[in-house]
Amino acid sequence: MTIEVVDLSFSYGTHNVLKNISFSADYGDFLSILGPNGVGKSTLFRCMLGLLTPNKGDTFIDDRAVSSLNAKDLAKIIAYIPQSHNPVFNFSVFDMVLMGTTAQLGQYSSPGKKERRQVEEALSRIGISHLKERGYRNISGGERQLVLIARAIAQQAKILIMDEPSSSLDFGNKIRVMQTVKALTNDGYMVIQSTHDPDQSFLYSDMVLALYKGEVLAWGKPQEIINDSLISKLYGVDVEVCSLQEDSLRICIPARDKWIHE
Repeated sequence: MTIEVVDLSFSYGTHNVLKNISFSADYGDFLSILGPNGVGKSTLFRCMLGLLTPNKGDTFIDDRAVSSLNAKDLAKIIAYIPQSHNPVFNFSVFDMVLMGTTAQLGQYSSPGKKERRQVEEALSRIGISHLKERGYRNISGGERQLVLIARAIAQQAKILIMDEPSSSLDFGNKIRVMQTVKALTNDGYMVIQSTHDPDQSFLYSDMVLALYKGEVLAWGKPQEIINDSLISKLYGVDVEVCSLQEDSLRICIPARDKWIHE
């Protein structure tokens, strides 16, 4: 399966948010959409999910336009994982994941043994079976993100769209969540995440799309596009991109003359 965004533009009234955005991804890819807050990453996702109608262009999944698919059909293909989720009722972790199976059910059907087995398998795959009886609102932020990933797996969609999945997590949970998601690409899942963390983009991504003022500033492999000038332009700060471990890792630090007193 492939997903392709072609010349997608969107505006709120007279304010142009996205301008001629184009990129593609395949099964097994981890794509990071990199950019500062307010650049249009979340709006792009809403257009890709069919929640907003672009002024121009479209998103195609295996040559089928998202604009031609209804919500139920899309739910069988794409799972959306938000930054955070706070339901009013304190559902159990098991029931939260079980909700992901509703895309496969008829209008008047309810989850049965098959769907409950899918939930058990998803929880086991993510390594959180021990949480299944816990209240969703009583677990940590990192655990909640893992529950939402398990729900997406139970949904049986092979494209995962994640809106800054680790932005509110502590250091340990951030690593656990990102490693879990990266491992899914080895099983053929396509992961598309938005992020404002260039280090994370380099560490986990196969491809990076850099957005700047609603346009594509750069598109390609992280080793090819993540550099001092790109990060400085995106975020308006002087940085140095340092290479570690024979360029298997890059990190961004403030430019030396900005933090060392001469």
